[in-house]
Order: sequence, then C-alpha cells, then structure tokens
Amino acid sequence: MQTRSIGGRQVSAIGLGGMPMSIEGRPDTARSITTIHAALDAGVTLIDTADAYHVGADEVGHNEELIATALRSAGSAADDVLVATKGGHLRPGDGSWTRNGDPAYLKEAAKASARRLGVDAIGLYQFHRPDPAVPYADSVGALADLLDEGVIRMAGISNANPDQIREANEVLGGRLVSVQNQFSPRFRSSLPELELCAELGIAFLPWSPLGGIARARSGELGQEFEPFLDVARDHEVSPFQVTLAWELALAPVVIPIPGASRPESITDSVRATDLVLTDDEVARLGAAGAEVTP
Repeated sequence: MQTRSIGGRQVSAIGLGGMPMSIEGRPDTARSITTIHAALDAGVTLIDTADAYHVGADEVGHNEELIATALRSAGSAADDVLVATKGGHLRPGDGSWTRNGDPAYLKEAAKASARRLGVDAIGLYQFHRPDPAVPYADSVGALADLLDEGVIRMAGISNANPDQIREANEVLGGRLVSVQNQFSPRFRSSLPELELCAELGIAFLPWSPLGGIARARSGELGQEFEPFLDVARDHEVSPFQVTLAWELALAPVVIPIPGASRPESITDSVRATDLVLTDDEVARLGAAGAEVTP
C-alpha cells in the first residue's frame, strides 16, 4: 500500500470513510465489522468517522463505537490505524443536520468521542463544518486548546474555504494538518482548497471522492464522464479505481476517503494505489466533467 503523510504520520494513501455504515440504509453490524476488517487486511491505516454519523438522536457516536469495536476485535492488525473523527455537526434525529461551533461544546464533544473510541487522545480531530453563529477563529481555538491539553494529537478542519484554511492554520499556530472537503469528478469546486493544501503541505482528504462515477457507469450521466470509463476499460480496472488514482495524481497531499459498507467496495478502492496513470490520462480526466461542478 502506498502511503502519504498527515502531520508527519504515514497513513495509507486511500482511507476508509465510515459514514455509510451508520446512517440511513446502513448494513447490519456484522457486515460493517467485516468491511472494516477487510480494509485493514488491504492495508488501510486511516479511518474517518464523526460523532454525527448516526440516525436516531439517541445514538450519537454510533459510527465511532462501531469502529472502536471493529478495531478491538482486529487485534494487532489495528495497531497502526489512525482514526480521524469530527465534531460540530449534529443530527437531531429528524433527518436534518445542524451545527454547533461553540468552543465549550466542541471541547466536550471531543472528550466524548475519545471515550467512545476508547483512546486517551484522539489521533486526528476535525472541526466538522463552520457554524455561522460562531466566529470561525473561536471554534478553531477550541481545537488549539484540545491540542495543548493533550485530548487530541492532531487537528484538522472540514468543509472549509481557502480563507478559513489560512485562518485555522494561524489560530492553530501552524499546527493544521488536514482539510476534509467534498471533491470528486462531479464536484470540483474544492480544487482551490486542494491546491492551497498542496502549497502549504497540508493533507487534503476528499470526502465522497467517487461522486458521480456510479451514475456515469450506469449511463445516468452524460458524455463528460466518458473519459473515466474509457481509461478504466484501457486498464481493465473499475472506474472507481481510475477516479481515485486521478485524485491521487493531483497532488501528493491528497488522501481520498471513500465510504464503504461492503468489503468488496473498499478492497476495490485500495487497488487505485497500484494504478499509474499517464500524464495524458490525468490531463484528460482533469478536463472531463469540469463544467458539471455544482
């Protein structure tokens, strides 16, 4: 497995997004644990979660607890895994998503996440989404305090724009290690954030990195995605591998975290690290679908 760096720590170049295992349509616990174990067997050492990955209001942290259970049962296979979780986004149980960037709340949320994960300090804690009711510097300041107190080992942000990335890094005293934004062939508006992270040497973690490809494969999307399918046919691999390989080729700081709820999904995704695209293919894929960004 190819590796990349988050804050000086080496992790697998493809991570596992835990969200599909805990929200609507989630599989049973046994299949989820099998999926996580399959990821570990394939060399995945980065798992992304959040306290908001759940359905009912009474099961906050469902995904964190699920991952903790799977890692405990994996024994030594989980020794090198970095679990990244997030706080500041909430699900009140009616299907909606709300935000709370209050520093006091974030500090308590991080401590609750640590308890659910069964760790003394969270490996990577990320502010999930800016709260317009709270100054951004105040929310990120809570992460700085958590770092200083030893509650978390590394700090990141999610769903941030370039100005917020710069502000967060300043508030954290240069200790910002990651930015997690939506990015895929279908959703490219985070390209400026990706490029800024590459400039600053900060890990960029695309969430929903396969967005659009499944629909393109089934014929639901137009010709703008045909180059991804063509390259997949040329290499005799899945278009999902091509998509992730293209993202990896954009910058050495990129670490996609595709979500999975089946072992077959994550084992296919990690094979993207073995796929070497030519410069021409990367350029073709970069141009494909560029006009469909929401």
